[in-house]
Amino acid sequence: MKVKIINDSKNPCPSYSTPYSAGMDLRANLEEPLVLRPLERRLIPTGIRIELPEGYECQVRPRSGLAVKYGVTVLNTPGTVDSDYRGELKVLMINLGSEPFTVAPGERLAQMVVARHEHVEWEQVEVLDESERGEGGFGSTGVK
Repeated sequence: MKVKIINDSKNPCPSYSTPYSAGMDLRANLEEPLVLRPLERRLIPTGIRIELPEGYECQVRPRSGLAVKYGVTVLNTPGTVDSDYRGELKVLMINLGSEPFTVAPGERLAQMVVARHEHVEWEQVEVLDESERGEGGFGSTGVK
């Protein structure tokens, strides 16, 4: 699938790290390093704008390495970029760690996954079909 992109950053366009990767890395478009203090959140620019086809979204997700090593993650995750959005992609980062974290120019911040989605048409009814699970919610399927 071809997707139009404008890359105003000094970084390469997002790309897949391996042939089986689902996500492409989004990088920080910064002139100088930025320090995220513990519990601080910031919108980090990427310099990327995209034009997704109708029926697709881009999901912005955390990078597991940043989360496990430093406690740095993405808020509002997965963040959804709709196909009609034409602005710059920015990553809402938060430092949940106990030490300041420095975001370097070009640093890989998050992953973006392009996914198809559907629109639903509601059919209002009085009763839903039975299922094996029923109304069992959080934790109802057990721990093993």
